[in-house]
Amino acid sequence: MKRCVRNGVLIAAAVPLLALAGAREDYARQWPLNLGRDDAGAYRVVLDDSVYRQIHSAQLRDIDVLDGSGVPVPTAVFTPEQPLARAPQRAQLPWFALPASPSGSSTQGWELVSEIETDGRLRRVEARSTGSDTSKLPQTSLLLDASKLRSPILALELEWAPGAALDAAYTVEGSDNLDQWRTFASSGRLVDLQRGGQRLVQRRIVFDSMGEQARYLRLTPQDPKSAAQISAVTAELATTAASAPLQWRELKGQRVEQRDGSVAFEYRLDGRFPIQQADVALPGNHALEWRLDSRDDAEQGWRPQAGPWMAYQVGGQGKGDRSAARQLGDTTRDRLWRLRANGAVPGEPVLRLGYRPEVVVFLAQGAPPYALVAGSGRAARAESPLAHLIEALRKSRGQDWQPSDASLGASAPLAGDAALAAPEPKRDWRSWVLWAVLVVGALLVAGFAFNVLRTSKPPAG
Repeated sequence: MKRCVRNGVLIAAAVPLLALAGAREDYARQWPLNLGRDDAGAYRVVLDDSVYRQIHSAQLRDIDVLDGSGVPVPTAVFTPEQPLARAPQRAQLPWFALPASPSGSSTQGWELVSEIETDGRLRRVEARSTGSDTSKLPQTSLLLDASKLRSPILALELEWAPGAALDAAYTVEGSDNLDQWRTFASSGRLVDLQRGGQRLVQRRIVFDSMGEQARYLRLTPQDPKSAAQISAVTAELATTAASAPLQWRELKGQRVEQRDGSVAFEYRLDGRFPIQQADVALPGNHALEWRLDSRDDAEQGWRPQAGPWMAYQVGGQGKGDRSAARQLGDTTRDRLWRLRANGAVPGEPVLRLGYRPEVVVFLAQGAPPYALVAGSGRAARAESPLAHLIEALRKSRGQDWQPSDASLGASAPLAGDAALAAPEPKRDWRSWVLWAVLVVGALLVAGFAFNVLRTSKPPAG
């Protein structure tokens, strides 16, 4: 050690090697990063399936970027809805409460009287009853003013005050004149349930296409009695940048007999892919109604993800017509999936799960070469201010600025499966020593007392 202190060259070489080994051994694999430019400062790299297959954490906390010395650099993961690491476009929508439709009625039972500004914005909305049985209907429908938006709406996110249990489905319609309405294809329901101290909340209504656009939207609960008391509505907008194409994982399943005598098909996904769409492939002509569930491990209960929806094929594969893929209510990374049909299934269905790969953005801090690491049961990426930094750079360099591209090289093993094991709990040796001293002391006192009692003479009679 003294010779290392006297030899400055040896010290400079030894310290980085120790740091490199210590950081990288917390991860299963690494991918060298090829930088598009040497002087960009900030870079973005699109994840591929080899990274997703290695990630252990459902929150993607075990993915990071290290510099040439093995030291983590500021890193963040951006969702597919944030192309070029741009913050998602969201807009608050003005809304007005409307009476719900009577159950089983084919008409609304009321008419809209509205005042509209010259630019199309709603100034005032009044719902007048057209029937004696509609005057006391609950105000659980919503009229949304989207006249100021210039981009298609991908999803709606609703807010409400927590309270009673909620499980409500809504019909979404659009109009440009408040007179003629068209129904939008959408998925997702509003859920707010609590059990055993845990809360399950679903706030998003997702449109099945690449987005819907109308000046006004109308949300009507399918059951007016189970509707939420909405306090705010936010629209998630499509960006002007081209969306990344969907990539698909095709899974072969196992036929499983259910307790009620029906048949289900269960599948295992081989990575933490951000699944957004689902499809079912079967040979030949077919038309079946499906339900899709998922869970992360066998100890959990199944959670509904899509359905019921009809998947069909008419005219032969590649030649005829077939149904479109089903959009899920929200992105999920569950490992286990289950398909159930409403009838006999002709053959073995292949479950196709679609996703858009996410983007890792990192700051070129420290010395190259840089490497992406993933797969760990004990390491977690530190929080970084990259989202705020990118926004600041866009303001100073222009909204067209973006991080430079980087690409993944061929992966190499690090600690392998050993890195996926959870860390052993730390042992508090001081507490153990203290307890041992106390026990030994108690035994000594007890032994001393026993010896005194045994040797003491009984009093004379």
